[in-house]
Amino acid sequence: MPLRVEPDATFRDALAGSDRPLTGMWVCSGSPLVAELCAGAGLDWLLIDAEHSPNGLESVLAQLQAVRGYPVQAMVRPAVNDTVLIKQYLDLGVQNLLVPMVNSAAEAEAAVAATRYPPHGVRGVGSALARASRWNRIPDYLARASHTISLTVQIESEAAVAAVENILAVDGVDGIFLGPSDLAASMGGLGQQEHPEVRAAVEHCIAAAKAAGKPAGVNAFNPATARSYLAAGAAFVLVGADVAILARGSEALAAEYIPPDPVAEPPETPASY
Repeated sequence: MPLRVEPDATFRDALAGSDRPLTGMWVCSGSPLVAELCAGAGLDWLLIDAEHSPNGLESVLAQLQAVRGYPVQAMVRPAVNDTVLIKQYLDLGVQNLLVPMVNSAAEAEAAVAATRYPPHGVRGVGSALARASRWNRIPDYLARASHTISLTVQIESEAAVAAVENILAVDGVDGIFLGPSDLAASMGGLGQQEHPEVRAAVEHCIAAAKAAGKPAGVNAFNPATARSYLAAGAAFVLVGADVAILARGSEALAAEYIPPDPVAEPPETPASY
């Protein structure tokens, strides 16, 4: 007889069952090996990114399989809030979605609908063919599917900050995640995610989430900033990335063992008469 299996607990469940904020990191390399390496680090969650990283359906699937045996939550960010793409990710077995660039309640409602089967949404029915149901080895998957999925939407524009209370009120949105880099750019301060106005906007959204009874997370590689947001009530954070750790670590090796190039003297400027 085939094995009967149960879906994993979701990120929503992990947050509800934790007495502290959850700490995670980005996995952007597209490598199942690196994803597995990070999964064993002792962090609470990983974000497998397909918006700004070289990830497609096949590599996301391989990374989900690579981290499956570790006590870590895996969240996946698609490139766009698209019904067809979300359907494909869910059928791969993605249970925790982070949908980027959600700027209004209507866009949040569209993301929720993409995760729900009719009559509550528009998700295409193909679970018998998909890893999501373990090929019909999860009993009653169609009836239970919405309970196996956690949806977080990303607040990363001035428009989203202005609409955050309405976004949080959408049934099926389990939480929000703040992206200070894109938020800073939308506020006219490209590269200034530490600007006081940006930080104030992030903290406003964290407070709105707390008032709505939903968790808010934030991206913060600066340890002092991360701790500040946690003190403000952030329930989950991303504090690093595989590619950034490798880049900085390899640069440190080079700096340790390779002497810097001598600084060339600038050519003498001829006098003008």
